[in-house]
Amino acid sequence: MSADLQLQAARVAKGDRAAFRTIVEQTQVPLHRLAIRLLGNPAEAEDVLQEAYVKAFRALSADRFSGDSAVQTWLYRIVTNAALDHMRRRRSKEKSSDAAPEPQMDGAGSAEARMALRELDAWLQDLTPDQRAVVILKAVEGMTTPEVAEVLACSEGAVEQRLVRARATLREKRDLTESQKP
Repeated sequence: MSADLQLQAARVAKGDRAAFRTIVEQTQVPLHRLAIRLLGNPAEAEDVLQEAYVKAFRALSADRFSGDSAVQTWLYRIVTNAALDHMRRRRSKEKSSDAAPEPQMDGAGSAEARMALRELDAWLQDLTPDQRAVVILKAVEGMTTPEVAEVLACSEGAVEQRLVRARATLREKRDLTESQKP
């Protein structure tokens, strides 16, 4: 798929708008899943994904994609950055209103699954946006440390450090929850 995406990106750079549709069709499922996992809200994920695709199309059309990384990795970076920006804006608004958003569910799944997702989302909300991104990219999306570093445009050491801090925060949250049980 990667070579095909590279070819499609080159076609977009030459003015073939239809080639971008192929890129979207081949990447929308994993990128949408990533956005939902980062944001915890399907509606916000849709908005962020659409914003990311617009940025990608503009960059490809202007021939600003250098090709240093795979197209899919580049798109992961764009979606992750758009989601991180969105989370930061949301946190800023939440601090001013002092209310945390309720994670949105699509109506599917059991009540137990929805409760588990709410709990997981609440735990992930305690992480900084950068830590949340590292946890999701590495533990949920299954990326390697070098891939996560490339997506987040940081060093592998920074990825590992964010992961260590995220795990410590999640352990503290787990321990606090366990101590509050009767």
